[in-house]
Order: sequence, then structure tokens, then C-alpha cells
Amino acid sequence: MRARIGSSCSGVGRSADSCLAIAFSRDGDRTLVIKVQYVSQVIFKNEASVAVASTLLRAARKSQQLTQEQLAVRADIDQATISRSERGRDTEFNTVDRLLAGAGHRLYSAPTRRDDAATIAAEIRERLRVGDKDRALRALIQLSDNLVAERGLVRGVLGLAEPETTRDPVWDAALAAVVAWRLGEDNLPSPAWVNAKSRFLHDPRGLDVDSADPVPPGSEVPPEFAKRGVLAWRDTFASV
Repeated sequence: MRARIGSSCSGVGRSADSCLAIAFSRDGDRTLVIKVQYVSQVIFKNEASVAVASTLLRAARKSQQLTQEQLAVRADIDQATISRSERGRDTEFNTVDRLLAGAGHRLYSAPTRRDDAATIAAEIRERLRVGDKDRALRALIQLSDNLVAERGLVRGVLGLAEPETTRDPVWDAALAAVVAWRLGEDNLPSPAWVNAKSRFLHDPRGLDVDSADPVPPGSEVPPEFAKRGVLAWRDTFASV
């Protein structure tokens, strides 16, 4: 099976315009999203796009619970190439195409330039790694704003990607809560990943961005956050 690119991006094949590409699995129950840039036969050109490409490829492989060695057999590509691609060192179209196909995914496009949940999760993971919870929260709020800014299918697309873990269960649960909340507002179904066990906390906790912040009462916590045990103020995610 070959990946294919849809035609809803403006300027495809003629300029370096950006668009959003979506990788669909064969059975339709898993969807991954990437932002791409078309320049000749290279999809991922600048550093930001390369980073998103590597995120997509890792997520596609892990969604099928494949090791790099197993994917190498499926895609008929050596494991070293897969490793380079997942580190952003080989993001040519043919390579990405074959690796996604090997993981049971295909590419389409949608008319938006907003970052999806998987991209935001990668940013949050990096912010948390360096101890910057304030900017991690800003990224989470940006995901909420991105979802609110879109409607219908495109909003759903931004939430469909299954993010890699941020390595912090509270933030993993918060990401799922944002997506479930904003998709529900538009009467869109939630993707399976937002209801995975790993997206729920055993004991309610806050994001601990500012120790001076009081714990919100239940009435001020969005239901999707409360259900997952994340104590966050509704007003934190109010669009301005």
C-alpha cells in the first residue's frame, strides 16, 4: 500500500506553502497528523517540520506496537534508516511514504496550519524536560485554542493524532482532557487514545505550574479534566 497526498493544500507542487497532512491507518481506527512543507520531492524541509515528521513516524510505529526492526522488515528498509528518520535525519517523501505504509498508515491533507495534539505533546515533553512548566502550560492552552479555532472535520483532525507520552502522567491526562473537551463541544467523537487507561489518574492532581495557585473547586474544573483526575481551572483555557 502506498501513502497518498490529498489535494486540498494550496500550491502543492508549485510552492513551499504549508498544509496539514493526515496519516490514516488501513482499518480507519487510528489517525496521525503532521504539518508538511512541499518542496520538490521533499516534504519536511525546515527544522520545525522535520521535528514533526519524526514525531509522526515514531507515533505511527508505536501505535502498531512495532519495533524498529519489525518495521524494517515490513517496509523493506534497513533499521538504520528508520532510526535516522525518527531522529529527523531522513525525511524525504519516499522514505516517509514507505515507513508509514509499513506501519499501516496513509497520507491525506486538510486545510489548516494549526498544530495538532501530537505536535503540542512533543513540545510539552521538551518543556517539562527542562523544568519549564509555565511554557508547557502555554502549549497546552495553545492546543485548546487551536481546537476552538477550527470546526467540524478539521477540529477533529487536530485531535485525532495519538501523542507520544510527555513522560508525566498528569500532563498526558491533561492532553486527553483538552481534546475530549473541545471535540465534545463540536459534537465530534473522541479518538480512542483519549480514553486509554494511561490518560486517567488514580488520584486527582493539579498541573503544579504555580505552587501559589489554589486547588479549584469541582464546579470550576471542566468535566473532561475532572473525569481524568486533573485539577485545572476552567478559566485557564478561556480563549482571549
